[in-house]
Amino acid sequence: MIAMKTSRVSFAAALAAGSVLVLSGTAFAHVGVQPGEATKGGYATINFKVPNERDAASTTQLEVNFPVDQPLSSVMPQDVPGWTVNVEKSKLDKPLTVHGKQINEAVTKVTWSGGKIEPGKFQQFPLSVGKLPDSVDKMVFKAIQTYDNGEVVRWIEEAKDGAAEPQNPAPVLKLVAAPAAGDHHDDAKADGAKTAGAGHEDSHSEAAKSSSDTTARALGVAGIVVGLGGVAFGVASRRRTS
Repeated sequence: MIAMKTSRVSFAAALAAGSVLVLSGTAFAHVGVQPGEATKGGYATINFKVPNERDAASTTQLEVNFPVDQPLSSVMPQDVPGWTVNVEKSKLDKPLTVHGKQINEAVTKVTWSGGKIEPGKFQQFPLSVGKLPDSVDKMVFKAIQTYDNGEVVRWIEEAKDGAAEPQNPAPVLKLVAAPAAGDHHDDAKADGAKTAGAGHEDSHSEAAKSSSDTTARALGVAGIVVGLGGVAFGVASRRRTS
């Protein structure tokens, strides 16, 4: 009876440990975008990081879908050795005006294929994107990961405020406001004050050094004069004695 209870406890502990490992893998090893944030209204280089989560299959394709309600005028992929990239565009219902030029279509999907991410490895897929929206706080990219055994994992679930992370979260790029102009001005003033302070201290140091050198020279000359006087006095005393 005791042996049976011990066996049940061991089995339960092993099951719990296995569940923790599975959940941890789900929570941390997923397709994401790096860096996690960029400046509103600007341009940025982002990387879609794709880890291979399977022990006996390799990732052979990544498809990233762009939000149609947040169109970007420029999406340029960087070459990834061993992979072929395909950029798809769609007509815009409402044209964009960027740098005085009207844009009638925008990228809606980028697909990398032909390469291989083996088990235990990951790959990054870089894109230069812009102009980023300035009226929202984030962009959600829905990604689809395909393995060479035919398995397809859809990273398309959006996280809800206050809720736990979904099982297959979509990559999210956080958008932050650009630093205010006053911040740079204050920084410049602080740097200027530091420079001025350093110069002031240097001038005091140079003045003190110069004064010290002058005093040393004066004492040296005085010592020489006193020494010569002593010699002369000794010579005169000898003559009088003779």
